Amino acid sequence: MKQEINKIEETITGLSPENALAILAKEFSGKVVFSTSLGYEDQVITHFIFSNNLPIEIFTLDTGRLFSETYSVFESTLQRYKKSIKTYYPQTEQIEKLVSQKGPNSFYESLENRKECCYIRKVEPLKRALKGNKIWITGIRAEQSGNRKDMPALEWDEGNQIIKFHPIINWTLEDVKNYIANHNIPYNSLHDKGFVSIGCAPCTRAIKEGEDFRAGRWWWEQNDKKECGLHSMK
Repeated sequence: MKQEINKIEETITGLSPENALAILAKEFSGKVVFSTSLGYEDQVITHFIFSNNLPIEIFTLDTGRLFSETYSVFESTLQRYKKSIKTYYPQTEQIEKLVSQKGPNSFYESLENRKECCYIRKVEPLKRALKGNKIWITGIRAEQSGNRKDMPALEWDEGNQIIKFHPIINWTLEDVKNYIANHNIPYNSLHDKGFVSIGCAPCTRAIKEGEDFRAGRWWWEQNDKKECGLHSMK
């Protein structure tokens, strides 16, 4: 696998994100997918794919606990590009069991409960979405958290058995915002209210000046590696 990743790196190094995505879509035809949470970064990559008619499937995970603003930008994106975004939901039986046994807000009670909720609502649907594919495109940027600062643009995801490509890994937040503005791309209005990383409504808040990018996610937890499990950290 390392050899394959090195070969891909040689092919796409120095290319623009759009050109790199086009090459991957051609090389791994029908096996390249992009996961969007409809935040700033993901809207940029959605624009890359849709505006260039790249044969890359875009999908999103609807956890059932998203902000209304997230659904609004979802609708705006569909209207803008006239293309579809495949949507994955949690397994009904798992959600019913979780809420029936532990209540709707069990994730506040312990880290174990929070991870259980994230797994049911996000991780398991993601595994279904990635199954059978070769390349997983993400909107991860290095400056989003200390856990991501040393991430390579191309890597192997052991947990999901797939190659991950982060086309804007080295972009700054200003790069992203400028691209959004210059191309008039729909974006989540919560970004204008201090929300940098936007996930489920009960688990996301705006950040204060000087706070880490991830400070608004699961803010009640006292740990430095706050992730939901979608992107395993080394």
